[in-house]
Amino acid sequence: MTSSQHILAAVALALSAGYATAQTTLYVGGSGGSTETLMKEKIIPPFEAKTGAKVVYIPGNSTDILAKIQAQKGKQEISLAIIDDGPMYQAVGQGLCAPVEQAGAIKELYANAEMVGGKSVGIGFIATGLGYNKDVFKKNGWAPPTSWNDLADPKYKGKVVIPPITNGYGLLTLVMQARINGGSEEKIDPGFDAMVKKIAPNVLAWEPSPGKMAQMMQTGEAALVVWGNGRVLAVADQGAPVEFVFPKEGAPVIMVAACVTDGAPQAKLGQQFLQHLVSADMQAHIAQGVGWGPVNKTTKITPDVARKVVYGPQQVATLVAPNYTVINAKRAEWTQRWNRAAERLFGWTEN
Repeated sequence: MTSSQHILAAVALALSAGYATAQTTLYVGGSGGSTETLMKEKIIPPFEAKTGAKVVYIPGNSTDILAKIQAQKGKQEISLAIIDDGPMYQAVGQGLCAPVEQAGAIKELYANAEMVGGKSVGIGFIATGLGYNKDVFKKNGWAPPTSWNDLADPKYKGKVVIPPITNGYGLLTLVMQARINGGSEEKIDPGFDAMVKKIAPNVLAWEPSPGKMAQMMQTGEAALVVWGNGRVLAVADQGAPVEFVFPKEGAPVIMVAACVTDGAPQAKLGQQFLQHLVSADMQAHIAQGVGWGPVNKTTKITPDVARKVVYGPQQVATLVAPNYTVINAKRAEWTQRWNRAAERLFGWTEN
């Protein structure tokens, strides 16, 4: 079914259920799976009760939702789009997002959540850092990792696992290696030098699969990994002796972001739903339901949930904002360069 057919079907469903008219319906596009479940069970019902509007949630990954609003430019059907920060910068750059109204809970956000351009905001923080198997480290007499430089320590040879740079976590590893070795997103050569010459000899696998990564951490086959805080703690919750570390040089943030589309059919409702998403109460539901750190400074969560997410001014201050304007422009070029180096030096190709 095409996106247009999907939306038309949703409209028909809403009308058949006895809702007033399509004009009172807000279409929101965002991730499926646990995010969709959270939206339908915890986030959407109180908004509908408060506004009298009907919210129809259209699931899809960030690439899907970005493609939908690109295809619908000038004739949008989705009023609010929820996508990761990298693709969100593309959406803003292509004129697909309207300015964020500085009203309601928007005024309660950490500065880190306010995205460049004022046309989108983060609705959840995910930190990229180091995960390690405590049993393997203890057995070898190793101190816990503290730095991005630890990935290049020869004592971890054959024990490091990192996603490939086509994956967000691998890409941010490249960026951080550039930054700590005198470069930047604009000057990426030091990052490639560190990845290829210093880190790659330690790497057991460039693993894109979250399931495989989790398994390798559980067994100790992967003693040291680069991954998201929520991913590592999900493995810990399964009983594995693993822990997440915020590196001392900073943890790149992956933000889940949202914007009201330019020309949204329900622009006012879209702004209200965005304010609803970042309100303290909804941020607490989001932290508990999908493990995204609260972007609202006033959000209160239980200690058990706080242990699993980026929470509080101290942890938020450690987050590093990647320059996605440069990254998006260079990503294809970097991927080609990475694949050439990998094939030439190690005989393997990108997954």
